[in-house]
Amino acid sequence: MQDITQEIQRLKKERNAIILAHNYQLPEVQDIADFRGDSLELSRIASETDADIVVFCGVHFMAETASILCADKTVLIPDSKAGCPMANMINVKDLIELKNRHPKAIIVGYVNTSAEVKAELDVCCTSTNAVALVSKLKEEEIIFVPDKYLADYVSKKTGRRLISWDGYCPTHVKILPEDIIKKIRQHPKARVLIHPECTPEVIALADEVLSTGKMCKYAAESEGKEFIIGTEVGIIHRLKQDNPQKEFYPASELAVCPNMKKINLEKILWSLQDLKEEVKVSQEVRKRAMRSIERMLSV
Repeated sequence: MQDITQEIQRLKKERNAIILAHNYQLPEVQDIADFRGDSLELSRIASETDADIVVFCGVHFMAETASILCADKTVLIPDSKAGCPMANMINVKDLIELKNRHPKAIIVGYVNTSAEVKAELDVCCTSTNAVALVSKLKEEEIIFVPDKYLADYVSKKTGRRLISWDGYCPTHVKILPEDIIKKIRQHPKARVLIHPECTPEVIALADEVLSTGKMCKYAAESEGKEFIIGTEVGIIHRLKQDNPQKEFYPASELAVCPNMKKINLEKILWSLQDLKEEVKVSQEVRKRAMRSIERMLSV
């Protein structure tokens, strides 16, 4: 394992590469990364570096987003089969048909979508900024894709009625209300942090509803010493590393994303050796998708 790590570090310097790891990645992948974080956060960080090569340890739409923001860089994903089931629940044809049924609506799309879908959006959003963004929109009709549970949460927080798509994260729906209740009984002093991709019944039991990036920030700044974490279990590694004096309990051990676990150190090494698999968004799609991201940042 040490030989692989050393060779990755050598190739990284030789090729002027950086390694990005989403918060749900395997512990050893997070440990070798130059940056850890949320998907859009990582892509924005990469765009500000002078790296020639970006190795994105996450799922496919995340590497696409990096390609959109880093047009001058080569973006690699160590396992091209690492997809996102929720992102795959909507495609361009579905979105255009939905738009045709609601021609006056503005289309808001979660960052967890393909580059082609992003190109059809009016504005992109993240789990961190979705509530603030929707609250500032002037349009009466708002389409929100693809996550129906994030849409429900945003609707309740803003008081806006959203036309939502029937998409969801298969990992977050594994977290059940009884899981949270059980963990609260076991750890009555723990703060309950829940991701907004969870079901409304689970969100109702939260002390705080937060994206993964905001969970990391909240845990670091909170005076609390114990936390129940309602999201994919991979984030527990980072939380414990960043806060060794605090305790973190996964809401459910079943909340494991198999696609997030497809990338390992060997695949990172092979990716750097062979410069594969490259994720390249076409110039036309990139320009149109970039508009939806830029509008989000301006709002």
